[in-house]
Amino acid sequence: MSAEPLAAAFIARRPEAFEQVYTRNAVELVSVARYILGDAAAAEDCVHDALLRVWRTPQSYRPERGSLRAFLIACVRNEALSQRRSVARRQERERKVTEGAPLEFVDEPMLDRSDAERVRAALGQLPVEQRLTIELAYYGGRTQREIAAQLGVPLGTIKSRAALALKKLGQLGDAEDK
Repeated sequence: MSAEPLAAAFIARRPEAFEQVYTRNAVELVSVARYILGDAAAAEDCVHDALLRVWRTPQSYRPERGSLRAFLIACVRNEALSQRRSVARRQERERKVTEGAPLEFVDEPMLDRSDAERVRAALGQLPVEQRLTIELAYYGGRTQREIAAQLGVPLGTIKSRAALALKKLGQLGDAEDK
């Protein structure tokens, strides 16, 4: 299939077109992602994520603006840059946690200033182990299993810390509401 009919079939979400587009462009797309991410496995995952995103939202591609190949390269580049920034933010949060510095709130713009201050104050009242568990889970995006591995603590201990922390945070919130 030539480029234009293949692009139309891809946008129409025909499964055979997805396979052909991937086969024709995989080497170049992985190369772009690898250049940005510096890791072959991460690059392959990035290409997969970008292609699935385009596959799910075919209206994002406009043939009048360029070839599907060029569009996919741009999508993979953007995905790789997003992933690299995400890794950098996560590493910075982890650095702050290990140094004991307070974490920045990722979702703070969604909170008004007084809510953000109340959350910070409540977290500050938790024992260090519980606070660290909550921060790694909510602001570090870690699962309890990942937290346990990172801290070298049994999974059950992490589950207990999280449950106790959430219970205490709930009690603090209830006390403020009264």
